[in-house]
Amino acid sequence: MKIYFAGPLFTPYERTFIDTCAKRLRDAGMEVFVPHEIPLPDPVTPEFIFDVDSKAVLGADAVLALLDGPMVDDGTANEIGIFWNEMRHDKSKKGIVGLVTDTRVIRDRNMIDGKGINLFVRGCVEDAGAVVDNFDAAFTILKQWHDEK
Repeated sequence: MKIYFAGPLFTPYERTFIDTCAKRLRDAGMEVFVPHEIPLPDPVTPEFIFDVDSKAVLGADAVLALLDGPMVDDGTANEIGIFWNEMRHDKSKKGIVGLVTDTRVIRDRNMIDGKGINLFVRGCVEDAGAVVDNFDAAFTILKQWHDEK
Protein backbone atom coordinates (compact mmCIF):
# COMPACT_ATOMS: atom_id res chain seq x y z
CA MET A 1 0.00 0.00 0.00
CA LYS A 2 1.25 3.47 -0.90
CA ILE A 3 0.80 6.18 1.73
CA TYR A 4 1.20 9.88 1.10
CA PHE A 5 2.41 11.48 4.34
CA ALA A 6 1.05 15.03 4.37
CA GLY A 7 2.00 17.56 6.99
CA PRO A 8 4.05 20.60 7.84
CA LEU A 9 7.71 19.92 7.17
CA PHE A 10 9.34 23.24 7.77
CA THR A 11 11.20 22.64 11.03
CA PRO A 12 13.71 19.95 11.99
CA TYR A 13 11.26 18.76 14.66
CA GLU A 14 8.41 18.28 12.18
CA ARG A 15 10.67 16.44 9.75
CA THR A 16 12.11 14.22 12.48
CA PHE A 17 8.64 13.24 13.71
CA ILE A 18 7.48 12.48 10.16
CA ASP A 19 10.67 10.49 9.47
CA THR A 20 10.18 8.41 12.63
CA CYS A 21 6.57 7.62 11.73
CA ALA A 22 7.44 6.87 8.10
CA LYS A 23 10.16 4.44 9.19
CA ARG A 24 7.70 2.48 11.31
CA LEU A 25 5.24 2.29 8.40
CA ARG A 26 7.98 1.21 6.01
CA ASP A 27 9.21 -1.41 8.47
CA ALA A 28 5.67 -2.84 8.40
CA GLY A 29 5.83 -3.19 4.61
CA MET A 30 4.10 -0.01 3.51
CA GLU A 31 5.45 2.35 0.87
CA VAL A 32 5.52 5.94 2.14
CA PHE A 33 5.96 9.12 0.13
CA VAL A 34 7.40 11.89 2.30
CA PRO A 35 7.59 15.23 0.45
CA HIS A 36 10.72 16.48 2.22
CA GLU A 37 12.66 13.42 1.05
CA ILE A 38 12.57 14.41 -2.61
CA PRO A 39 15.63 16.16 -4.04
CA LEU A 40 14.84 19.77 -4.85
CA PRO A 41 16.05 21.67 -7.89
CA ASP A 42 17.74 25.05 -7.58
CA PRO A 43 15.70 27.14 -7.70
CA VAL A 44 12.63 25.41 -6.30
CA THR A 45 9.50 26.46 -8.17
CA PRO A 46 5.80 26.15 -7.35
CA GLU A 47 5.40 24.17 -10.58
CA PHE A 48 7.96 21.59 -9.46
CA ILE A 49 6.41 21.13 -6.01
CA PHE A 50 2.89 20.90 -7.41
CA ASP A 51 3.89 18.44 -10.14
CA VAL A 52 5.76 16.04 -7.84
CA ASP A 53 3.43 16.23 -4.86
CA SER A 54 0.14 16.10 -6.77
CA LYS A 55 1.29 13.02 -8.71
CA ALA A 56 2.26 11.36 -5.43
CA VAL A 57 -1.08 12.23 -3.80
CA LEU A 58 -3.03 10.89 -6.78
CA GLY A 59 -0.90 7.73 -6.88
CA ALA A 60 -1.36 6.96 -3.19
CA ASP A 61 -3.75 4.41 -1.72
CA ALA A 62 -4.10 6.35 1.54
CA VAL A 63 -3.12 9.65 3.12
CA LEU A 64 -1.72 10.14 6.59
CA ALA A 65 -2.13 13.84 7.39
CA LEU A 66 -0.39 15.49 10.31
CA LEU A 67 -2.85 18.13 11.54
CA ASP A 68 -0.69 19.70 14.26
CA GLY A 69 -0.25 23.43 14.78
CA PRO A 70 -2.49 26.36 15.60
CA MET A 71 -4.22 25.66 12.30
CA VAL A 72 -3.95 22.90 9.71
CA ASP A 73 -1.09 23.58 7.30
CA ASP A 74 -2.52 24.93 4.04
CA GLY A 75 -0.54 22.51 1.86
CA THR A 76 -1.74 19.60 4.00
CA ALA A 77 -5.35 20.76 3.66
CA ASN A 78 -4.92 20.92 -0.10
CA GLU A 79 -3.44 17.41 -0.24
CA ILE A 80 -6.35 16.09 1.83
CA GLY A 81 -8.85 17.69 -0.55
CA ILE A 82 -7.13 16.37 -3.68
CA PHE A 83 -7.06 12.84 -2.29
CA TRP A 84 -10.67 13.01 -1.03
CA ASN A 85 -11.81 13.99 -4.52
CA GLU A 86 -9.76 11.20 -6.08
CA MET A 87 -11.45 8.71 -3.73
CA ARG A 88 -14.82 9.67 -5.23
CA HIS A 89 -13.61 8.44 -8.63
CA ASP A 90 -11.32 5.58 -7.62
CA LYS A 91 -12.95 3.15 -5.22
CA SER A 92 -9.65 1.29 -4.71
CA LYS A 93 -8.40 4.16 -2.52
CA LYS A 94 -8.41 3.26 1.17
CA GLY A 95 -8.88 6.56 3.03
CA ILE A 96 -7.42 9.39 5.05
CA VAL A 97 -6.11 9.34 8.60
CA GLY A 98 -5.72 12.70 10.34
CA LEU A 99 -3.13 12.65 13.11
CA VAL A 100 -3.25 15.27 15.87
CA THR A 101 -0.53 15.17 18.51
CA ASP A 102 -0.53 18.88 19.32
CA THR A 103 -1.68 19.42 22.91
CA ARG A 104 -2.99 22.86 21.95
CA VAL A 105 -5.58 21.07 19.85
CA ILE A 106 -6.15 18.00 22.02
CA ARG A 107 -6.26 19.67 25.44
CA ASP A 108 -6.72 23.41 25.20
CA ARG A 109 -9.09 23.48 22.26
CA ASN A 110 -10.82 20.19 22.94
CA MET A 111 -10.29 18.13 19.81
CA ILE A 112 -13.50 16.27 20.59
CA ASP A 113 -15.73 19.13 19.42
CA GLY A 114 -13.51 20.09 16.51
CA LYS A 115 -12.00 23.28 17.90
CA GLY A 116 -8.50 23.88 16.65
CA ILE A 117 -9.06 21.99 13.41
CA ASN A 118 -10.91 23.70 10.59
CA LEU A 119 -14.27 21.93 10.51
CA PHE A 120 -14.31 21.65 6.72
CA VAL A 121 -10.90 19.93 6.76
CA ARG A 122 -11.93 17.70 9.63
CA GLY A 123 -15.18 16.80 7.86
CA CYS A 124 -13.23 15.90 4.73
CA VAL A 125 -10.89 13.61 6.69
CA GLU A 126 -13.70 11.97 8.65
CA ASP A 127 -15.75 11.42 5.48
CA ALA A 128 -12.86 9.28 4.23
CA GLY A 129 -11.41 7.93 7.47
CA ALA A 130 -10.72 9.17 10.97
CA VAL A 131 -8.93 11.76 13.09
CA VAL A 132 -6.81 10.22 15.85
CA ASP A 133 -4.67 11.68 18.61
CA ASN A 134 -1.64 9.38 18.55
CA PHE A 135 0.52 7.63 16.00
CA ASP A 136 -0.25 4.14 17.34
CA ALA A 137 -3.93 4.65 16.48
CA ALA A 138 -3.02 5.94 13.01
CA PHE A 139 -0.66 2.99 12.50
CA THR A 140 -3.41 0.52 13.46
CA ILE A 141 -5.81 1.95 10.85
CA LEU A 142 -3.18 2.07 8.12
CA LYS A 143 -1.97 -1.46 8.90
CA GLN A 144 -5.55 -2.72 8.69
CA TRP A 145 -5.98 -1.09 5.28
CA HIS A 146 -2.61 -2.50 4.20
CA ASP A 147 -3.58 -6.01 5.26
CA GLU A 148 -6.92 -5.87 3.40
CA LYS A 149 -5.14 -6.06 0.02
